[in-house]
Amino acid sequence: MSIFTQLFGSVDSIHVSDLQEKINDKNGLYLLDVRTMGEYRDGHIPGAASIPLDRLEARLTKLSKNKEIICICRSGSRSKRATRLLQKAGFNATNMQGGMNAWQNAGYKVKSGKVK
Repeated sequence: MSIFTQLFGSVDSIHVSDLQEKINDKNGLYLLDVRTMGEYRDGHIPGAASIPLDRLEARLTKLSKNKEIICICRSGSRSKRATRLLQKAGFNATNMQGGMNAWQNAGYKVKSGKVK
């Protein structure tokens, strides 16, 4: 076990290809993009909601504990922090490995535009 894992704990993660399969299966996921509003507007996974990481703790009451929450950011760092925060609060949360960089590199659909 790494010193980082000992200090901060580990988080559940999902590979982008596995997430795309879950989205295709319509598994009732809640896709949560924790990047800034500008980053979200520049390109996000279709159907993803936007709650920037710095606002997440204040918005926990807006989230459902009945759905799996997939946390998304640019590279996976902020979404790991979001996943950890959500898990500590009792949510079923998973980090998307590699973030939007990995999603786009895999060639999956990206939507630009307003915040959902």
